[in-house]
Amino acid sequence: MTWDTFIWFALFSAVCWLCAGGLAFQPKKAAAVNALMLAGLLGMGVFIAGFWVELGRPPLRTMGETRLWYGFFLAAAGYATYRRWKYPWLLLFPSLIACVFVGINLVRPEIHSASLMPALQSVYFIPHVTVYILSYAILGVATAAALIRLAGGGRKNSAALYAVMDNSVYIGFGFLLLGMLSGALWAKDAWGHYWSWDPKETWAFITAVAYLLYIHLRLRYKDGTFALWLLPAAFVLLLIAWIGVSYLPAAQGSTHIYS
Repeated sequence: MTWDTFIWFALFSAVCWLCAGGLAFQPKKAAAVNALMLAGLLGMGVFIAGFWVELGRPPLRTMGETRLWYGFFLAAAGYATYRRWKYPWLLLFPSLIACVFVGINLVRPEIHSASLMPALQSVYFIPHVTVYILSYAILGVATAAALIRLAGGGRKNSAALYAVMDNSVYIGFGFLLLGMLSGALWAKDAWGHYWSWDPKETWAFITAVAYLLYIHLRLRYKDGTFALWLLPAAFVLLLIAWIGVSYLPAAQGSTHIYS
């Protein structure tokens, strides 16, 4: 299983997810929706597992590899949300975004090697990166629900959308904190200190504060419009912490830059 074969798995999964998202608006097609989403997830999961075996290391080192996981997790989170709340847009929107990230990997292929720098050869490597990407996917679903509500959609399902946003943020924020905690333990083990205000760490902290602010606003103001606008803004901060930091001059010597 090499990166050259990714295109076939990517196209298969993307077609399955998009077809499932479209069919979700037809109640009588529920069985087809479930089959297509599971088939797409299985296809992407098979590639990730096979690529892992081929590399001899977890495919979590480069930006492209994290995008691979993000597309998989986002489609899975969107599907889980759809199964719980039965709102079609909550399946279609995350599926579209997942396909975008999969598509970026198709147009921007990377060079992958089996080697890992000594700092990455740690027991914390897999759980740290995995829980972070999982949190990004779950918080992406919350953002999708907020954008649907802000666009005027889902008025008849407003309570369901707020439930999606709140529960997704609670779960995503929990995984985000687990990522920060495992990162701190990893840093202590590798470099002798838990926190150094590295640019990546700083933006991760800012992102966590933004989602914590959302939680407090929702607990205090049940129907606050500002909380709706805060979710897309917080997701922008998340993207900066994940992707944007790599382009900052101050971060070029950071140990957190994907390579």
